[in-house]
Amino acid sequence: MKKIIFSSIFCSVCVLAANAQSGTNSPYSQYGLGVLSDQSQGFNRGMNGLGIGLRSGNNVNVLNPASYSSVDSMTMLIDAGLSGQITNFKENGMKINANNADFEYMTASFRLKKNFGIGLGVIPFTNIGYNYSVSKRVENSSLVSTEAFSGNGGLHQAFIGLGYKFGDRLSLGFNASYLWGCYEKTIQNSSSESYASTVQKTYSATVNSYKLDFGVQWEQPLSEKDMLTLGAIYGLGHSLGANPQVTTSNRNSMTGVSTENTSSVDDGLSIPHSFGAGAAFRHGNKYMVGLDYSLQTWGKLDYPEMNNATGNYEMKSGLLCDRHKVTFGGEWIPDSEGRNFFGRMHYRAGVSYATPYYKVNSMDGPKEISVSAGFGIPIINARQRRSILNVSAQWVHSSAKKLITENTFRINIGLTFNERWFVKWKVD
Repeated sequence: MKKIIFSSIFCSVCVLAANAQSGTNSPYSQYGLGVLSDQSQGFNRGMNGLGIGLRSGNNVNVLNPASYSSVDSMTMLIDAGLSGQITNFKENGMKINANNADFEYMTASFRLKKNFGIGLGVIPFTNIGYNYSVSKRVENSSLVSTEAFSGNGGLHQAFIGLGYKFGDRLSLGFNASYLWGCYEKTIQNSSSESYASTVQKTYSATVNSYKLDFGVQWEQPLSEKDMLTLGAIYGLGHSLGANPQVTTSNRNSMTGVSTENTSSVDDGLSIPHSFGAGAAFRHGNKYMVGLDYSLQTWGKLDYPEMNNATGNYEMKSGLLCDRHKVTFGGEWIPDSEGRNFFGRMHYRAGVSYATPYYKVNSMDGPKEISVSAGFGIPIINARQRRSILNVSAQWVHSSAKKLITENTFRINIGLTFNERWFVKWKVD
């Protein structure tokens, strides 16, 4: 009965995650495919998304599917998380705040057979959500023109992955994902003149495709208690098979007459090849530190853009750029087997630096610096205390010269159920 209940909850929450609202209010989400998700879970968000070299049988590490083979044979892992954030936008001395919350992910993992683990779930890939306007006075007149920008949508991925351990040290794994979603981005030009026309451009696309990610991990014992884990990941770049389009409508407020024109690009969206490497050093159950580096080759991709000279929507190079990210983080557990509650808690911290994958007005977008800290609270029941409530706080600073500066304070809450579903109990 417990398995049926948990399976029903898992399926229901996956549906909620797949239909969750956008987790951003950033105007930068209008570029490319939106704001990229770091695809981390509750346990490593306190370490700012560290994960390529992490290997633990008590967590679902989606970042490197090779880690699935570490899941304990008696265990069923279920992990769910949500976040809430406050973002401050600053430009030319003006400031404004925006709040939003989002149910983000649902993942699970268990062992199929010896050295063979499986992972599955729903996680975000990109988020789009913004609404702002810019007004200015027409030179030498009292007229005011307004340009309003709004957008929503994003891409999600439902994945299933396998991890297998060869011998004592080498593990390989992969995630196969169904990637889907849609977006709509609108730009509306209007004027304070009662007889002026209103021009609106609506950019939209629907994606139904796939995503493949591969991972490898190597465990190298350094002493009886010390372990070094090296990891690497690769994500396959390919076309998404989507046909993005732009619809231009022109409405005359005096006559009420409207005209509409649609231009589209066949097979106009793609995801890049991605690479990553990481290392993690663990000293028993006491502490762990790690370092990750990742590269996404967006700069090699063309992206659709409206050609105002010809009125056509067409592919153009130079709108995107390669994205680099470096993350350093760690975890400390004072006394994992002790009786003191605070001694059993997991204390985590991390910092990262990332470059943008898109350009704004032919210049690189904002660079990102982020810092996080958090803790894992053991949940104690009559049989075990392996389930963890993960709570973390993250500060993200995004800035570039002559562009909007963003400062985001985010709270992440995740719950990892670590249940012994497969234990065979004996009655004396």
